[in-house]
Amino acid sequence: MIFPVMMFAIVVSPHYDMPALFYTFCWLWFHVFQFNASNQSYSAHEDVLNKPWRPVPSGRISVKDARELRWALMLFCLGFSFLFGSNVVITSVMATVLIIVNDDLRLSDHPVFKTLCSTGGYVIVELASLLILSRECTLDGMSIKEPVCSTLVVLLTVHAQDFADVNGDRRSGRRTLPIIAPEGSRIYILCALPLFSFALASVWSLGPLSSLLFVSMGSWVGIRYYLFRDEIRDQSTYRLYNIWIMSAHLLPVNARFHALAW
Repeated sequence: MIFPVMMFAIVVSPHYDMPALFYTFCWLWFHVFQFNASNQSYSAHEDVLNKPWRPVPSGRISVKDARELRWALMLFCLGFSFLFGSNVVITSVMATVLIIVNDDLRLSDHPVFKTLCSTGGYVIVELASLLILSRECTLDGMSIKEPVCSTLVVLLTVHAQDFADVNGDRRSGRRTLPIIAPEGSRIYILCALPLFSFALASVWSLGPLSSLLFVSMGSWVGIRYYLFRDEIRDQSTYRLYNIWIMSAHLLPVNARFHALAW
């Protein structure tokens, strides 16, 4: 999440400086840390299969200590947000509420609510990062259009993160899209990534070569998800998906600087 969101904020913000860039990174890093501490304190049983290298299943921290760390980070993040104004505090509160409903209330066990929580998390941290980086100055039209595009892309493709975790998710009783629709979810991602790539290239008026490269990237990721279905290659494909997401957040640079008009 950190790299796509930072790229989003840098490209979209009409104004920023180096101190603001550093503050934005720190705010984002600590809020992602808060989410990870909370999420992993509840997912230790499935992480034994999916991600045994994480701190809880590998025994480097107990579930109890992870949850105490999570609440301490919540207080720290809220206090840190006060340095940047009331709007950033509101986004921090929203992020905390989203973490609670996702983890403590177990909305992450339902495929639709899990997708909505993941999308909401992206939207909240993108908004906060933009506010900190721009120092809440007046936003222009592109600063509004890009969050809409980002929200739609994440909402409609974020289940790509679940393919590699099917074994652990099934063991924990979680119902993700790859579990309830193993074939349909792969056919969907096979079609969706090229189509969204083409749509984003059109929205941001990319040049022919830039459009070809971006659409080819989305198509290759979609093809890999459909053809290669073992856990190891799903993990590799998910890394490629994240590169595609970062590239999607970089596209507005063409509207700002015409850097991808070739």
